[in-house]
Parts: sequence; C-alpha cells; structure tokens
Amino acid sequence: MRYHAITALLVASVLLLIAAAGCIATTDEKNNTVAPADEAYARGLAEYGAANYRVAEERFAEAYALYTAAGDTNKALTARNAIFQANRTYTEYQFDRSAAEAALRERVPGITDAAIAEWLDTRAQKLVSENETLYFYDVAGNYLYAHPDEMQKQTVSGVDFDYIGRYAWAEDRPEHGPYVNPVRYAGVERLEIPHEALPSTGTLRIWLPLPVETDAQRNVTVTNLSCPDFIVAGPFTTGPIGYVYYEVPAGAVNGDLVITADIAFTSYEQIFEDIDPALVGEYNTSDPEYLLYTKSERNIEITDAVRERALQIVGNETNPHLQAQMIYYHIIKTYPYSHVPHASLDAREPKVAESTHMFETGHGDCGTQSMLFAAFCRSLGIPARALGGYQMIMSETPGGHFWSEYYLPGYGWVPNDLTVAEAADWVVIPEEKRTAFKEYYATNLDSARLVIQKNVDAPMDPALPDDAVFFRLVKQYPAIASDTADYDIDLYSMGCFGISLTAVE
Repeated sequence: MRYHAITALLVASVLLLIAAAGCIATTDEKNNTVAPADEAYARGLAEYGAANYRVAEERFAEAYALYTAAGDTNKALTARNAIFQANRTYTEYQFDRSAAEAALRERVPGITDAAIAEWLDTRAQKLVSENETLYFYDVAGNYLYAHPDEMQKQTVSGVDFDYIGRYAWAEDRPEHGPYVNPVRYAGVERLEIPHEALPSTGTLRIWLPLPVETDAQRNVTVTNLSCPDFIVAGPFTTGPIGYVYYEVPAGAVNGDLVITADIAFTSYEQIFEDIDPALVGEYNTSDPEYLLYTKSERNIEITDAVRERALQIVGNETNPHLQAQMIYYHIIKTYPYSHVPHASLDAREPKVAESTHMFETGHGDCGTQSMLFAAFCRSLGIPARALGGYQMIMSETPGGHFWSEYYLPGYGWVPNDLTVAEAADWVVIPEEKRTAFKEYYATNLDSARLVIQKNVDAPMDPALPDDAVFFRLVKQYPAIASDTADYDIDLYSMGCFGISLTAVE
C-alpha cells in the first residue's frame, strides 16, 4: 500500500507541525484573515503551477490534515484529491541523473558514456520538479526499445516468436475475410481488495470492465456477477464500452471486498488483406460516427503540427486506405515502442494528450502508438480509433493492450496492431518472416483478443466524476472512487484485478 503509506506519513508529519505551531491564522495582501488550511492549499496550487510537484504534495497534505481536523470534509476531499494528482504527476520519474546513468550501465552492458549522455540529454523521458531533472523509471528499458540491435542481443534465446507469429505465419490462413476462425473464450474477472485497504465509512463507486460486442467479438455473455444488490447500472455489453457500475457501502463489506464476473465471448480473426483501394467508397461526412472519429478527443489530439506531419507522410496519395497504410509503416519506423509515464500524463495539468506526447517526444507504448495512428488518420479525414482490452498473442495469460482501427466505406473497420508488428524488430528472425509479420498486422488481427472499449476516450454512464483522480485512459481495469479513503485507492486497486480466460471451442 505504497500510496496509503505516503499519505499517512505526510499527514502524520503535518499534524505534528500543527501541534507545534498552534494553527495561527494569517492575513492576505488585502489584510483579510486566511485560515491556515486555505493558505496551505493555495501554496500547494502555487507550487504545482511552478512545477514543484513534490513540495506541492506536501502542501496539499498539510491542507488535508488541517481541513480534516477542522471537520471540513468538502475541502478535505479537494485537498486529498490534489495530493493524489501531485503524486501521480511525478511518482513515475524515480531517477536522478546519477541513478539513471547507473540503470543504463546495468541494463545495457558495454554502453558508452557518450551513448548515455546522448540518451539522457536528448531522448529520455524526464520531468523537472523543484528545478531537478528526474528520469522515467524505465529509462534503460526504453533505450533498448530504441536500439533494436541491443534488444536482440538480450532476447536472442528468451522469446518463442514462433508462438507469437502463429497467426501471421499460418500456412492455412483463409484468403478472404473479414471475420473467420472463431474462438470461444470463457473465464472469470476478479477484483479483490484486502479488508485492511478498504475505508471504514462511505461508499465505494466501482466501474468494473466487461467485454463489449463488436464486429469481431460476438455473443458476449456476463453471468454470476457478485454483489447484485449493489449494482446501480448495467451490465452493459453493447455500445462504445463494456462495464457494470456498483455502489458498495463500506459498512456492508465483511472481510475482503471480492467482485467477480463470469464472462464469455466469441472472437474472430480479422482478414482485410484483399482490400482494393479502387473500391473504397466515399465517406458520409455528416454521419455522427464519422464526425466522432475524425475529431480531437482527450487523448487523440489533432493539431496543426499533426496534420502537417500526416500530409508529409502521405505526400500526393489521396486514397484513405493507402494513406492509412503509409501512416502504419511510418509509426513503426519513426516512433518505436517504449514504456510511458501514463499516470503522469493522465494527471498532469495542463493536460497532455497521449498522442501528442508521442508526437512530440517520440515515446509511446501500444496505447500511445495507436492513439497517434488515430490522430494522424483523423487529421486527414479518415475515421480512426484506439481500442482497449486484452491480448493473448504473447502468452496464454491475458495482458492489457491497445490496438487501432480505421474505417473504409465498403469494407468497414480495418484493424492493425502497431506494437505487436514492431515486436518482430526485437528478435532475431529471417527478414522475410519479419516482413510477413508486419504485413499481417497492417490490415489483419488475430483472434486472441478481448475488447473492453472501442475507443480510448469512450464515455460511461454514470460518468467518472470530474473532481476525482482516476486512471482515465485505461478502462481495462476497474475505476474506483471513494470520498473517504485516505490513499489513492483507484491506482492501488489496479493490482487487485485480474482476468483468466480459456479457449473452450
């Protein structure tokens, strides 16, 4: 319970300071009396605005303790949420310069001082807080992703790529699709929060993810949902996102909080490799779905710079299918996969869209690559989106994942998976197999998938409250709100959730 411990220590320290100082009120520049709690909160906002995130967290914790002691629950909640936001903003940046250098030397044998300096000075993800440059915790792993030759040295004997490539290299793959080779999956979702991590009062609001019906994911069933008395909305398995919404009174929980759901769905392999560009129809530019998937959203942002780059990528090409293919290969070549400080990007003010982060820094993982693909396509008038869910292509254990789709009149939603395609660069395999692998994932998709959300910014009803701190980007995990928890229960609970799936037919 890392965040619980952080908050508890801060609050305990502040309470000692309060006892020593006597809680003396101050006045502002107009000689109005300012309560110590309000002053601490205002200082926290000022420190956050000045990019002093760690100090801001301390000031917000001071305000939280003072508001709590005064019985002002509304302002205490605001200060508590500010603690979480400040903490999420910097907590993924765990290394100072010397620690980042040490991490690189440990992870990349033989790396030169010049290579370290070049990476840290010009390419590594970093954050400045209190005038100190902090580096992202996977600064060394991201170096390897950006240098495939070095990555291949470390994966040469540890990756079963024949298993990963079982769809792309299948000799009996159907020549025509689009939806073939159905696989029925069944399994269990399980959220289990230990009793000691639960607040003793208040209500837990929980948005639990579920499978959603798509063209390639059909016959979704959800049965045996736990705690049915506390279900307020859903379960929803159609529309833009699958979920069920709970309101669980803390006093009704005896022991650990356990919520489970039996799920099943049929997943189809998608084959779109026989698209004829000449047969792509015209877009209905007044259609609501066209308008939705060609506009900017919270994490798929269309800017003048993005549109200009997209036009550079496609040159004189005007066919939307060929344009999308050019964007696909451009991202694989120009924007290599890397881990990303999602919590910071999601919490930081002013907000930075995930697609913009990758466009400006060159860093991005499966979600960020998919969102940048969608942003490039949307900027050209091609409807596109980033889907979220789980994949079983790397192993039988479901792993959280994003991929993308673009829409072609006459064909429908055409899938691709930039990250899985790029994985072929991380291993030593014959070049013809690498090329075939990337070509497969340019317009096709394996059936080893579970779709939760059809778009990264898909809304829910009831919506996640604006004043609470959530991991809003990823809805493959439960979103949890509590006005009475004194630690970041939403972030903590991500480690309390899992999905098991088995192919049953």
